[in-house]
Amino acid sequence: MGQGQQEKVATSLAGAVSEEISASLAPVDAELERRYPGDPGTRQPVHTVYVPGEVFAADTIRSWGDQALTALDEHAPDAASFAAVLGLADELAEPVYTRVRAKLEREPVEDLRVDFEDGYKGADEDQDAARAARLIAEAYESGTAAPYMGIRMKCMEAAVRDRGIRTLDVFLSGLMEAGGLPDGLVLTLPKVTYAEQVSAFVLLLEAFEKIHGLEPGRLGFEIQIETSQSILATDGTATVARMIQAAEGRATGLHYGTFDYSACLGVSAAYQASDHPAADHAKAIMQVAAAGTGVRVSDGSTNVLPVGTTEKVHDAWRLHYGLTRRALARAYYQGWDMHPGHIPTRYAAVFAFYREGFEQAAARLARYANRTGGDVMDEPATAKALSGYLLRGLDCGALDTAEVARLTGLTRADLEGFAAPRRGDLTISGPQ
Repeated sequence: MGQGQQEKVATSLAGAVSEEISASLAPVDAELERRYPGDPGTRQPVHTVYVPGEVFAADTIRSWGDQALTALDEHAPDAASFAAVLGLADELAEPVYTRVRAKLEREPVEDLRVDFEDGYKGADEDQDAARAARLIAEAYESGTAAPYMGIRMKCMEAAVRDRGIRTLDVFLSGLMEAGGLPDGLVLTLPKVTYAEQVSAFVLLLEAFEKIHGLEPGRLGFEIQIETSQSILATDGTATVARMIQAAEGRATGLHYGTFDYSACLGVSAAYQASDHPAADHAKAIMQVAAAGTGVRVSDGSTNVLPVGTTEKVHDAWRLHYGLTRRALARAYYQGWDMHPGHIPTRYAAVFAFYREGFEQAAARLARYANRTGGDVMDEPATAKALSGYLLRGLDCGALDTAEVARLTGLTRADLEGFAAPRRGDLTISGPQ
């Protein structure tokens, strides 16, 4: 065969066979696109802070940051002392501590939920919900809001259903009167037991959208997993998977409720924690049910508060830091924080997680992007994980754009492209 000539390739099947197969799988193709659209590619906060509705004020976010800084000043006034408490490597001590302080000054809270459920003790829920709407609208208008803000209403069970619906109506109506729904709005539906409760909440949101002429689907929400029935139904199926589908594309997150779920299973109070085997089982089911759907999973919280003597604060910090690092290793990139004293260790754990693996991840992604190989043969799925890791580090402030670009040779747009490949690209080995 002469140079430049191509060898003739033999085939046996007529084109009609491929067409017939494609036609038979068309419904499955459509189902895959509908049910598993992939990660939305938006920023995921590293935590959610809960503040009771009657306590929430215009200065709440700044107050949390100031209280966290005061705790550092009192109990770990420099990088060396903070690193000693948490067991940080020497090379991480200064960059982590410096970034934690800067974060507390610049953006102490990434996601805030005004609580009208378990944490609410107010006497006038209508007024508190209206005030929350006004303050959140003003915060977004003035640029002092957290990236994400919203409310947790009461659940859809009969005893509190009407109150929960009214509170949501008051809150959303207040936002509309104040100028409209902010982009960072998040709603949380707690204590969901049946998928039908999710369907009912969808109906509620659809009604509000229709009345106000909003785009269908504008209102999304998180589902809190706090009961055993939300994991396993009476017929043995995974209820949480049915809940995601019942949300009809509106579900944005699944949030694990550490204490309600543990109590539901009969776990003694002393052992109710996010690293209990019962918690690991629930979150593993949540993680598998949510994979590929665009719904994100959040870990729960610890109720051990960093207050009192320096010794007690350090003990609580070590516990919180360890639980957060454990969650990150298991791909739970978000959790709940219940006290201002928790956020220094939240950010310390997150920043250490991304900084200690940064150079290796950047080098691997650079080799993949440049097709230079190395001692690891990475595939598109790994490139997706590596770029997602770097993007999360950038979003929270653990990494800087300049240092990521220097080590990878890639822009943020490049990273986003690797993090969100077309479905078929993940089945092809080697760089594309």
